[in-house]
Amino acid sequence: MKRSTDRIRTTHVGSLPRPLALIKMVMAKDREEPVDEAAYEQELARAVDEVVRQQVEARLDVVNDGEFSKRGFNTYVNERLGGTHPTGNRRPSSWGRSREYAEFPEFYGIQRPETPNDAARSSEDRPKVSRHNMEMAVTEPLTYQGHPQLERDFANLRRAAEAAGADEVFVPAISCCDIFPNQVNEYYKDDDEFLFAIADVMREEYQAIVNAGFLIQVDDPNLVTYYMKEPGASIEDCRKWAERQVEAINHSIRGIPRDRIRYHTCYSIDVGPRVHDMELRHMLDIILKVKAGAFSFEAANARHEHEWRLWEDYELPEDAILIPGMITNSSVVVEHPELIADRICRFANLVGRENVIAGADCGFGAVAKEEYPVHPSIIWAKFRAMAEGADIATNRLWNRRD
Repeated sequence: MKRSTDRIRTTHVGSLPRPLALIKMVMAKDREEPVDEAAYEQELARAVDEVVRQQVEARLDVVNDGEFSKRGFNTYVNERLGGTHPTGNRRPSSWGRSREYAEFPEFYGIQRPETPNDAARSSEDRPKVSRHNMEMAVTEPLTYQGHPQLERDFANLRRAAEAAGADEVFVPAISCCDIFPNQVNEYYKDDDEFLFAIADVMREEYQAIVNAGFLIQVDDPNLVTYYMKEPGASIEDCRKWAERQVEAINHSIRGIPRDRIRYHTCYSIDVGPRVHDMELRHMLDIILKVKAGAFSFEAANARHEHEWRLWEDYELPEDAILIPGMITNSSVVVEHPELIADRICRFANLVGRENVIAGADCGFGAVAKEEYPVHPSIIWAKFRAMAEGADIATNRLWNRRD
């Protein structure tokens, strides 16, 4: 993993908005409608070529494929795990009972309406559930069967990165802890055995990514989102729960060099009041126990920008890198490059300029759908502003003049 040795490097979190043609194909496949597979593979490859080129042109140093082959950043594993079968029910959601929804039902009821429990409806009234929203049950020992999809994604990304002259490439993959809540355990003796079985299986994906020559980013929004989604849990309850999740994550990445691993956590909200986000001060010491070489987290939105001061009291693990958000997915306002430079310098002055890479709060296209939370034109403007801000910060931090 390259460091900011002579200038501030830039990257992002992973998911980017797919082109409409690809979205239509992905959603049709998800509904199990007929799709010309050759046409799909051709469109996917073309879209990856384009999005990698756009990232390089926006002067992002560490790029990816936008997660274009995935219907959702976490539910893609439904196609890659063996030992499971669909129940026919919609995947349960804890959002409707979250602290955030309970306080702002008028807002979130419009933004993220809850779907009635399909299991409680008659078969005549029950809508067909897509694979993306399908509840999966584990009835046999879990296995990993996603190698064909991985090899296709690796080939597309490698070709696109070479053609665009990308400097460094990463591949996001969901953490074992974020798979666990979306599966029904009907095989393993208890939750703990189930969680570590998922960790063992996902290690195959993580190792394959690194073996292919890419950086792995372990996506784990659930670690800090758990507090908001579990209104009955105290902060201490969440900390105890999180300690075990980190043990499972470390089990899943065992043997993989730390300097090939990025760890990302966030709060699962695009736009909203967000008054019930877990404060970083309650979880940072546990996050830093993840045996990763870089840590990506939210730092650019109005609920979390102040948390840079925590690094006055915390030390980075040896040889670790911070990838704090310098632009946010929770606002359509394009951040001013001078503000971005200020944010970069705050972190650099506390942990060392070589230990900071400018990033984003979260992904900009977590799910393939036609409605964009933030329009793509704004997203690319944000990336360009971040590159400009990194230039300004570089001049300040290396004592250069404009």
